[in-house]
Amino acid sequence: MIILETPRLFFRRLEIADLDALFALYSDPEVRRYFPEGTLSYAETKEELEWFLNGHPSHAELGLWATIHKESGQFIGRCGLLPWTIDGVFEVEVAYMLSKEFWGQGLGTEAARSIRDYGFYQLGYNRLICLIDKNNQASLRVAQNIGMQFEKEGYDDKGPYVLYACTKPAKINEYTAQ
Repeated sequence: MIILETPRLFFRRLEIADLDALFALYSDPEVRRYFPEGTLSYAETKEELEWFLNGHPSHAELGLWATIHKESGQFIGRCGLLPWTIDGVFEVEVAYMLSKEFWGQGLGTEAARSIRDYGFYQLGYNRLICLIDKNNQASLRVAQNIGMQFEKEGYDDKGPYVLYACTKPAKINEYTAQ
């Protein structure tokens, strides 16, 4: 079942059959460069995939979704919405990760923008965030491209991060298209 669709991508729940493609993504040191836990093993990847099979266990409408390139039908990443508690406040993160062969094509922004809009207009959230390593320039640009602004630096059990945030506009076209 398709959760969300863009001109070049569609998103669906992860399936067990995605394990090898997800492992290829998670075992790539360049893709995982800015993640504090680094690359993941096959067993760790399987555990995460199983965790998200039916959405996030605490919030079924959220989770990480298989990101499929329409033209090729290829699994190219995992994107979605993740719940967090930051400084005692419930937050929802727009999360995006794509295979490096699809970098530099605007797909990260396309994915993040559609996920942002889904969170606002389908799920009714009034605020969304991105948690990013401050050295990850590509992810910072994606967050800025979808209307997020730097809010603060923070530190949690995974390490330091910067938090970008945006609130739901009155109209969808209040965000400038990039």
